[in-house]
Amino acid sequence: MKLCNFCGNKNFKERVVQYIYKYDEHFLIVNNVPCEECEFCGEQYFKADVLKKIEKDFNDIYTFGKEVKQAITVPVEDFIEV
Repeated sequence: MKLCNFCGNKNFKERVVQYIYKYDEHFLIVNNVPCEECEFCGEQYFKADVLKKIEKDFNDIYTFGKEVKQAITVPVEDFIEV
């Protein structure tokens, strides 16, 4: 039986979510990513092949210059200055 690693709940639901991949100071936002989500605490679990595909896409963009669907500018602040 599968249990949530955080709350111990055994009930999960299939969802598609937005996933944010970060490496060093580079980001990739991926929409419509399949996952299983704990129905109690909301912790999300992703299959290894899904995460590997996202990592490959990230590398294709930042290493090989793959064209992206959309690019956005995101403001960045340090908490101490807010």
